[in-house]
Amino acid sequence: MEVNVICAKFKRWNKLEQSRLLKRCKSVMASLKQDFTHFGFKEVSKSQKSQLVRDVFDSVANRYDLMNDLMSLGVHRLWKDSLVDWLNPQKEQTLLDVAGGTGDITNRFKKRGGGRAIICDINQEMLRSGQKKFADSIPMRDTLWICGDAENLPVEDKSIDIYTIAFGLRNVTNIQVALEEAYRVLRPGGRFLCLEFSSFVITALKPLYEAYSFKIIPQIGRLVANDKESYKYLVESIRKFPDQHQLSFQIRETGLERCKFRNLSGGIAAIHSAWRL
Repeated sequence: MEVNVICAKFKRWNKLEQSRLLKRCKSVMASLKQDFTHFGFKEVSKSQKSQLVRDVFDSVANRYDLMNDLMSLGVHRLWKDSLVDWLNPQKEQTLLDVAGGTGDITNRFKKRGGGRAIICDINQEMLRSGQKKFADSIPMRDTLWICGDAENLPVEDKSIDIYTIAFGLRNVTNIQVALEEAYRVLRPGGRFLCLEFSSFVITALKPLYEAYSFKIIPQIGRLVANDKESYKYLVESIRKFPDQHQLSFQIRETGLERCKFRNLSGGIAAIHSAWRL
């Protein structure tokens, strides 16, 4: 009944009044939408997402490396090697490894002759896991481990030569803000490198890839880590992440230049490279 009354009143208003009301409704809806983001396939408030992601990685931290090996059949190690190969570490370079968690990228950087390294991760459990793993590692002994948010890095402006983020960008609440932070901390001449799951480009194999992702990976999570839901989220988060070209556009929007990407394993993952010039 109330809806019918409102509709009747709306019809009696002139076009200007109707237009103003519709604009106001659109504005309110847009404002509400800006306060929400995705957590896998779910829509959650932006204030919720960082805690939900933190809970996921608290849950999987102790089995994170093992799960990566099982899910990718060890191929993630080759992808990380490819990232560091393209980086070509130098002794005078300072690395900021964001979402560096268990230290895989930094360890490769140091072993390849890289200089000072800082690992920054929002999840303290992931940092503890990495510190434990490399407790006896000579190349990693001077690495600085800090807990921090990719969207608000505890790092000074223009202080970093190399910024890397591997399998972390899709988990931030606001990708553009995280990319802008990368630009902020890089020195002129500094380089940005992102390794992330991306859009699979081998059409004939997509059904097999989808079945493995949504049916097998969560079950591996249930059996090995006793956590099916966290790995279901990780699979869903890949599907919500920008594809190779969309991410390239977002990177260039920050002011980073010479953006290129390389597909790995048919686009299951991709490396993006860009420079602050």
